[in-house]
Amino acid sequence: MPVPHHHRPVGPLTGGVLALAVLAVSSSAPLVAFAAAPALAIAFWRNLLAVGVLGPFALARRRAEFRALARSGTGSDGPAGTGRDGPMGAGRDGRAPAVAGRREGWWCVLSGVALAAHFATWMPSVQLTSVAAAVALVATQPVWQGLIARGQGRRLPPAVWVGVAVAVGGAVLASGADFAVSGRAFAGDLLAVAGGLFAAIYTALGERARATVTTTTYTTICYGVCALILLVVCLVGGVPLGGYDTGTWLAILGLVAGAQLLGHSMFNYALRRVSATTVSLLILLEAPGAALLAWAWLGQLPRVGALPGLALILAGVTVVVLGGARAGRRAVPVPLPADAAPLPAGPGPLPGSAPDRSA
Repeated sequence: MPVPHHHRPVGPLTGGVLALAVLAVSSSAPLVAFAAAPALAIAFWRNLLAVGVLGPFALARRRAEFRALARSGTGSDGPAGTGRDGPMGAGRDGRAPAVAGRREGWWCVLSGVALAAHFATWMPSVQLTSVAAAVALVATQPVWQGLIARGQGRRLPPAVWVGVAVAVGGAVLASGADFAVSGRAFAGDLLAVAGGLFAAIYTALGERARATVTTTTYTTICYGVCALILLVVCLVGGVPLGGYDTGTWLAILGLVAGAQLLGHSMFNYALRRVSATTVSLLILLEAPGAALLAWAWLGQLPRVGALPGLALILAGVTVVVLGGARAGRRAVPVPLPADAAPLPAGPGPLPGSAPDRSA
């Protein structure tokens, strides 16, 4: 899967968007832990309600793009500033970007499948183990992205492999401490690690789709596919989708406004301007933010035995991200098209990943 190695320098708008996204996703895990509803149902509602906010705008403003994604073919270049379906943002070299076609539509769909798998594993983990452990373990996302890049044939610098080893060792140490506490907490740890893997797949697919697809169209398709899959899972599994108390519904609405629309969606917007590696580094800031919120609001303190492992995870992931970023700076820049400004937040995070994110 070819992905761009370089993106534009981060401007004030993109920087503000990323800062807002980090703050928004930090609220995700505490809200999920607080809500008195099954995690899969929470994941379904946050995606469905996000589509309810984004869908009308997308259908009104991006109808031609939706039609293009449903057509056969992979898109084509047109005169500068134009595409098959009207004006498009030109790249820095003055040429029009490739217009999205059916292949790009499939990237959006597959990204929604990966997002559903991420939510189906990570969100239950928050209700099984501590918020701090779940967020730290899902933060192994950049490690998985490094391994995905290696599977795509890209050479990884030695520093990345050192970071992978440190992060994996930290995950083993933290999970071992939780296993000693309870099998429930250990199961939550394993689900959080799986959530990090699916988040990496979701972000990688999203970066590929966002090369030609606008933020609004991409997030509408991605969240819609995710909500549909989670609905089927809930119905097959007999997961109740209603009957919650007022506090739980408010928590779900908070997830839609914060983690989904201001988190995932803003990260998806930024994917056209910064790399998936950079987004993964910023997502690391969710760990301390979520842990502080869980301590102040829910009274959750990280288990002492797991603290060394959690610290090693964050250290290893940081090494992976920084090592990958240094290698990326040596690559040849590839111009990318411009994109429209991000959508307003609607009534209320991602992020899509955001890639909840994470949550």
